[in-house]
Amino acid sequence: MPQSVPVRTEEAAPTAAELLDFVRHTAADTELIASLPLDPEGRTWVRLTGPGGSEAWLIAWPPGTGTGWHDHAESVGAFATASGELKENSLAVRLPASGWRTLELAEDVDRERRLGPGQGRAFGRHHVHEVLNESPAEHAISVHAYYPPLPLIRRFSRTGAVLRLEQVERPEDWQ
Repeated sequence: MPQSVPVRTEEAAPTAAELLDFVRHTAADTELIASLPLDPEGRTWVRLTGPGGSEAWLIAWPPGTGTGWHDHAESVGAFATASGELKENSLAVRLPASGWRTLELAEDVDRERRLGPGQGRAFGRHHVHEVLNESPAEHAISVHAYYPPLPLIRRFSRTGAVLRLEQVERPEDWQ
C-alpha cells in the first residue's frame, strides 16, 4: 500500500540569501525608488510586501543620517542600496541574546563595508551594526527585509571597546 506524503500548504521561511535576492531586485525598480518622498531633515520609509511573510522597507537617508548601533534580535535580514552610498559598520562577534547591559569588545571585531547602488548584504540573527549615509549632499535610498518580522530592535551605545545596551524597541515603537 503506498504511503501518503504530507503536502506543505504554507510557504517556507525565506533564507537570508533569498532576502538578499529580494532586496537587490527591489532596489533595481527605478519607478518604486523614484516614488519614495525625500525629506531633507529625517529618514522617510514605506513598508513593502516581502517574500514568505518577511517584513520589508524602502528607506530614504538624508545626508549625514544613520541608525546608530543596533541589532534585529532573532531575525535574519538583508539590505541593498538603490541610490547613493551607505556605509555599514558591524561587529564580527555574536552577542549574547540577553542577560547583559555592558560588554567589553575584543580587538579586531570591527568591520566596515561601503555599499553603492545595486550592492547589498545579508546577515544572520543578532547581527550588530550601524548604517550611515556619510554624503554631505546626496540622499541614499535602500531596501531592507527581515524574517521573521522584527520582534524587537536592541539599540546600543558604543564608547571605544565598550558596547552598552541602551534601549529595546518593539514594533509598536516604529510603525
